[in-house]
Amino acid sequence: MDQSGAVVQLKGITKRFPGLVANDSINFELKKGEVHALLGENGAGKSTLMNILFGLYQPDEGEIWINGKQTVIDGASKAIDLGIGMVHQHFKLVQPFTVAENIVLGNEPKKGLTIDYKLANKKVKDISERYGLKVDPQVRIQNITVGMQQRVEILKTLYRGAEIVIFDEPTAVLTVQEIEELIGIIRNLAAEGKSIIIITHKLKEVMALSNSVTVIRRGKVIRTVKTSETSERQLAELMVGRDVTFQVEKTKNKPGEVVLDVNNLLMKGDQSKLALNGTTFHVRAGEIFGIAGVDGNGQSELIHAITGMVKLQGGTVKLNGSDITNKSPRDVSVAGVGHIPEDRHKHGLVLDFALSENMILDIYFKPEFGRYGLIDYKAMDKLADKLVAEFDVRTSGIQTHARALSGGNQQKAIIARELYKNPNLLIAVQPTRGLDIGAIEFVHKRLVEARNEGKAILLISFELDELFALSDRIAVMYEGKLVGEVDADHRNDEELGLLMAGNSSGDSNASKGRS
Repeated sequence: MDQSGAVVQLKGITKRFPGLVANDSINFELKKGEVHALLGENGAGKSTLMNILFGLYQPDEGEIWINGKQTVIDGASKAIDLGIGMVHQHFKLVQPFTVAENIVLGNEPKKGLTIDYKLANKKVKDISERYGLKVDPQVRIQNITVGMQQRVEILKTLYRGAEIVIFDEPTAVLTVQEIEELIGIIRNLAAEGKSIIIITHKLKEVMALSNSVTVIRRGKVIRTVKTSETSERQLAELMVGRDVTFQVEKTKNKPGEVVLDVNNLLMKGDQSKLALNGTTFHVRAGEIFGIAGVDGNGQSELIHAITGMVKLQGGTVKLNGSDITNKSPRDVSVAGVGHIPEDRHKHGLVLDFALSENMILDIYFKPEFGRYGLIDYKAMDKLADKLVAEFDVRTSGIQTHARALSGGNQQKAIIARELYKNPNLLIAVQPTRGLDIGAIEFVHKRLVEARNEGKAILLISFELDELFALSDRIAVMYEGKLVGEVDADHRNDEELGLLMAGNSSGDSNASKGRS
C-alpha cells in the first residue's frame, strides 16, 4: 500500500468526448477504511471518473495507482481482480433469478459438474449477516423492493472480494427509510475496513456519511475537504460556483378561477382493485396544489388519466370549464396542459432524437415549425438555441442526442419545452428527482415564477421538504383518493404521516376533499 495510506490514487486523469472535456487533469485519493464523497452537479464528470476507475472507460491522459502500484484497468474484470466493486445507479440483475443465483452468476460454486446452490445460498447468507444486509438468498429479484435489489448489488460486489466499493448515486431511487438503512450498511462496510467512494449531489448524505469530500465542477477538482470541517452551504457554493438559496422565495399567492376540475375519477387497477377511487379536487390559476402520499397510492394513474395516457372508467376532468376526459394526449396538450413527467426517459424524451427535435415533440405540427408534413429545421434549431440558453441546458450542441445529456440537463430541457407552450395548467411530477442543488433551485424558481404568472400548477412529489417549500395547498392521496388537506404554511409531519397511512380522523382538515 502507498505510504500515505491511499488505496486509490488518480493522477492527472483527463477524459475527452466530442465537444466536451469530461475530466480535466483530475487528482483524487482514497484512503483505507474511509468513506469519500465525490460531489458535483449533474454532468460535472463524477460518474465518468469512476467509470475510468472501474475500467469501463479508458483515460486519455493520467495514471491510476492501486495500493501503491501503477496499473492499467482495461475492463471491469480487471477492476474486480484488483478488489474494486461498483454498485451502479441502474441495477444489473436478472429478474426471474433468485438473489443467490444473481450474486454467484459467472462465479458459481461447483459440486462436481453441477452448481452447488446449497453452498451458494450459505455463502450469500453469511456475507449478508456479516454486513447487516438482511437479504434472503432464495427470494426472486422480481418479488423484492428497489432498496432490497440495491442490497443484492452490494452483496454481489462483496462476494467477488471487493475491498474498494464505488456507489453511483446510491439513494436516487430509495425511500426515506431505505436511505437511513443504506447509511447504516455503508458505515458497517467502512468499519470492516472497506474503502468507499460515493458519487452524489445530495448534501445531507455527504454530511451524514463521509469522512472526506472532493468537489468536482465542470470536469475539474475544485477542492478536497474533511467533512467535519465544512458545511452544507459551503459545499453547495463549491459545487455550483456561487451562493445558493436553500429557501424558496415565494410571496403569498392570489388564486384566481378554477383551471383544473377533477371530479369523482374511477380507474381500474390490478387485481380488480380501483387505482382511482372517487378522486376529487381542483386547482386554481396562480396556485401550486401539492399532492403528498406514499408511492403507489394512485398518483401515477391520476396523472396518466388527466394527460390522456390511460382511459378512465368514470368521473370527469375539466380544464377551464371544457371537458377533456379521456381525450388523446395531443388534444390535452393543445387544450393547454404542460406535463413534466415522473419518468423523463419513458414519457419525457425520445432519447435517440437530437435535443432540438425533443424541443418540438408536442408542437411539431404547428405552422411555425413546418407545413405539409415537413419540419422547418431552421425554425426548430432557432427555438432550441433560445431555450438551451434561457434554461441553462448544458450540452455540447443542440444536435446532441438527448441520451447523452446528464439527468439534470434532460430535466431542464423538458421544463423549457413545457413552459414554452405557455400552458394554463402545468403538471409537475417529481420535478427534481435525481437533480443536484443548483438544478433543484432552478426548477423551484421556475415553478414559482409560473405560478406568479397565473398558471395553475399540480405538483406531485415524495419529497416533503419540496412540497412544503412550493405548495400553497397540500392534499394527501391514499388508496386512490384524496383523504385530507393540510396547511402548507404550518408543517405538521405527524398529522401528515397519519393521513399518508390512511388515518383521516383527528385534527386534520381531512374533510376538505374540495376546499
